Amino acid sequence: MCFSLAGLLFFLIWLVVVAAVVAILRLLLPYVLSMLGVAGDLVMRVLNIIVIAVVVIAVIYLVIELLQCLSPGLPRLR
Repeated sequence: MCFSLAGLLFFLIWLVVVAAVVAILRLLLPYVLSMLGVAGDLVMRVLNIIVIAVVVIAVIYLVIELLQCLSPGLPRLR
């Protein structure tokens, strides 16, 4: 995917999909967890942290992949 038009297309599609999944989770989780009462608030906060952590890990992976394109001497992750 190294800095080509196909790589840019992949990145933009990936960005839209991740943003949509995060938005859907943030909309649906409070509705589903509202039946839990006080514990639902805590569960919602924990799930928000997990969603944010997964997104950050995915962004770090993508940045590492792009940096490997710049310096071919680095070992590949795959």
